[in-house]
Amino acid sequence: MGCFSCFKPSPSEDPFEVETVIVEEVSWYEAHIQESERLALKIQEAEQLDVAIQESKRSALDIQEAEQLEVIPPPPPPPPPLKEHNNISSRAPLDEDDEERIIRDSSKETKPSEDEVIPPRSMCGGCHFEIEQGGSVDVLGVPWHPECFSCGACHNPISIENHVSNSRGKFHRACYERYCYVCKEKKMKNYHKHPFWEERYCPAHETDGTHKCFSCERLEVSLHEMRQGRKLLGMSCWLFFFFFWQPRGTNFVMLDDGRWLCLECMSSAVMDTDEVQPLHFEIREFFHDLNMKVEKEFPLLLVEKQALNKAEEEEKIDNQHGVVTRGICLSEEQIVTNVSKGPKMGPNKQLIGLTTESQRVVSEFEVTAILILYGLPRLLTGYILAHEMMHAYLRLNGYRNLNNVLEEGICQVLGHMWLESQTYATIDAAAASYSSSSQPPGGANASKKGEWSEFEKKLVEFCKNEIETDESAVYGEGFRKVNHMVTNSNLYETLQEILRRRG
Repeated sequence: MGCFSCFKPSPSEDPFEVETVIVEEVSWYEAHIQESERLALKIQEAEQLDVAIQESKRSALDIQEAEQLEVIPPPPPPPPPLKEHNNISSRAPLDEDDEERIIRDSSKETKPSEDEVIPPRSMCGGCHFEIEQGGSVDVLGVPWHPECFSCGACHNPISIENHVSNSRGKFHRACYERYCYVCKEKKMKNYHKHPFWEERYCPAHETDGTHKCFSCERLEVSLHEMRQGRKLLGMSCWLFFFFFWQPRGTNFVMLDDGRWLCLECMSSAVMDTDEVQPLHFEIREFFHDLNMKVEKEFPLLLVEKQALNKAEEEEKIDNQHGVVTRGICLSEEQIVTNVSKGPKMGPNKQLIGLTTESQRVVSEFEVTAILILYGLPRLLTGYILAHEMMHAYLRLNGYRNLNNVLEEGICQVLGHMWLESQTYATIDAAAASYSSSSQPPGGANASKKGEWSEFEKKLVEFCKNEIETDESAVYGEGFRKVNHMVTNSNLYETLQEILRRRG
């Protein structure tokens, strides 16, 4: 069967001419489509070229910032390839010379001149985070965020001329007068103030169960010091309070004998008999340097409070002076329970693992042992040991039956002298740390002192202040009398004069 068309050409039209017109129309239509596609391709190429230029500029900026930070970034990725269109010829992609020219020209636009000085970034003296331009407060030449240099009580900005600073933070003078550092009460009607730390607190905290450090006598606050916490973590006040508020009991630890110790004192605490022996040798060397060598050997033991009280009773010492016993020089034979292995910090800041053992202390001379409470900071332990070692020296060298005020005064003066030596040692500690390996035996201790924290430096002053301001009739008055006696001579010469007058 043949194929036919239902459309017949008009008899007035030439069939060849009609067919030619149709072919021309189709050719024009196809040419129009190709032209549109070529135009679209050109637009696409122009967009990709613009993207390549922008990428080159960003790479140049990254290189510039990396040079400032001395870090070279990875090379920029190549521009995306042009998509090919079927049956259509595309423009040639950018060659290497064009890419290098684009990067070079864009680098010239962004690279600063050699004469241009880039100012260093300012860091906040409180949180140590970067400070944006114009958003800082100058405090003695150090920039601060305004919100960081704010009152610890009312949290409002403070001025350098009208504020009080201490270990707990910065305050308006008016706020500080009525601000309790323990419970954060802002309007105390009455307050107590520690004579050395000068921290003010509600009187009720002395009887409401607030923990008090047996060593430094500071009361426990109910959250970590805001200034130090924010300084370490770089957080705003409310974020720090929200995430790091801690109840009482977490900033202090309780020793096995019921005494409380703050974590700062705990960081340098001497915890058992073995650990105290290097300090024992140091104190003996200190006496030797004063021309008062302790010739006899006797044990030095660290004990719990119960063992110290028991030894005091067996020694028949009548404590009528109202002072807390922290050490004792024994002259009687007895069985002593000492701390042979100190506790370690366990979960939830609980001390675990304390081990004790009993031993009989005997001697053929006037001193059988020196006992000191365990768990005290090295500085306080050293002061107590120097005091008790002076008692031993007096007994071993014929100074028995001295007037009680005179004997305790001499021992207090010796303890104060050792603390003074620690104070001076911190000044030369940096030089001691660079001394040769052939340094004398005390060199290691000097190097250790050079690593003291700011709190330990303050603790030395606290211990000295406790001796100097003691109001008791025996220890306080005794210290002041003997200290006056040694003003124009040394302690050894004063002791010789006392012995001569007694003879």
